[in-house]
Amino acid sequence: MPKGKKVVRKGEVRRRREFTLRGLTLPRLQELPLPELAKILPARARRSIRRGFNAEQQRFLERLRTTPKEKVVRTHCRDVLILPAHVGRRVAVHNGKEFKEVEIRPEMIGHYFGEFALTRRFEKHSGPGVGATRSSKFMPLK
Repeated sequence: MPKGKKVVRKGEVRRRREFTLRGLTLPRLQELPLPELAKILPARARRSIRRGFNAEQQRFLERLRTTPKEKVVRTHCRDVLILPAHVGRRVAVHNGKEFKEVEIRPEMIGHYFGEFALTRRFEKHSGPGVGATRSSKFMPLK
């Protein structure tokens, strides 16, 4: 058997690896109080938690907490931190033009909602049109 390769035998069920963040599983993360959670998150998230959430963020977090899990919560608050309690929820984040629906997965903990609703889209340019260059003047239209 090649080194580092895992062989899945016929009839064997492949199990997904359980999510962990710095050695803590999702249920354990959901039990942690906010100051304890801040200790294991990156510096930017730690600072946001230490400074506290502003009134707009608190209103959004309260609305997220009170609405049923099946409903999508719409928001313009792109600077709200994703916490373990939000995992499994669906949030529609405004990107400046429309609401982009985001399903929150465990890997998103410690990031911000705005990171998942991009504000700029990639514009793909095609070739030059008729009359754009000197040589295209003599190109047949069909």
